[in-house]
Amino acid sequence: MPNAFDPYRDALVVENHTVWPEEYEDWSRGDKARVESLLHGSPREASDLDYVRQHSGFARVITVAPADLERVSVA
Repeated sequence: MPNAFDPYRDALVVENHTVWPEEYEDWSRGDKARVESLLHGSPREASDLDYVRQHSGFARVITVAPADLERVSVA
């Protein structure tokens, strides 16, 4: 189910993906990598979370939202 943390699927995550809206395109790759690490470190709290079935497990997809940036204190 999109937008809901699923402990079963999360235990089977083999890839992490982060979708960045256009308003963050000017952020450096280093800044984005740091935020991605923080967001994927606590996926239960992500505003927009989805799991995509892969052959060997699941990919966790987090779409960055302003609330996520506030939560990890980088807004």
